[in-house]
Amino acid sequence: QVQLVESGGGLVQAGGSLRLSCAASGRTFSTYAMGWFRQAPGKEREFVAYINWSGLNTLYEDSVKGRFTISRDNAKNTVYLQMNSLKSEDTAVYYCAAGQWGTTWSKPYEYHYWGQGTQVTVSS
Repeated sequence: QVQLVESGGGLVQAGGSLRLSCAASGRTFSTYAMGWFRQAPGKEREFVAYINWSGLNTLYEDSVKGRFTISRDNAKNTVYLQMNSLKSEDTAVYYCAAGQWGTTWSKPYEYHYWGQGTQVTVSS
C-alpha cells in the first residue's frame, strides 16, 4: 500500500513557476514508477509526466516539454514536478500516481495509487 500526498499548488500568473511535491508513505517507494496527471473542469484526466524507479528515464506530454521537469528523491520518498513558463491552459488539478506494471506509462489505468490532487491556477 502506498499513500500519496501532493502539495505546492496555488495561484500564479502566466509565465510564472510552481513546484509540486508528492510525498509517499511506505518503504517501497523506490520500486514504483511515478507519474503526474492533471484534470481540468469538464475534461478527462491527462498525462503530464512520468519518471521510472531510478529517475533515469522520464517522459513528458508534448505541451509541457521544455517547461516542466519531473524528478524524484527516493531517500525522501518524494517526487517533484517543476513547472516553469506556466500558461493559462495549465490550469487544472494535478495528481501524482504510483505504478509498477505499466507499458506506455501515459494511461491512468497503469497506475495503482493516486493522491488527492492539488489545484494549480494560472491567471492570464
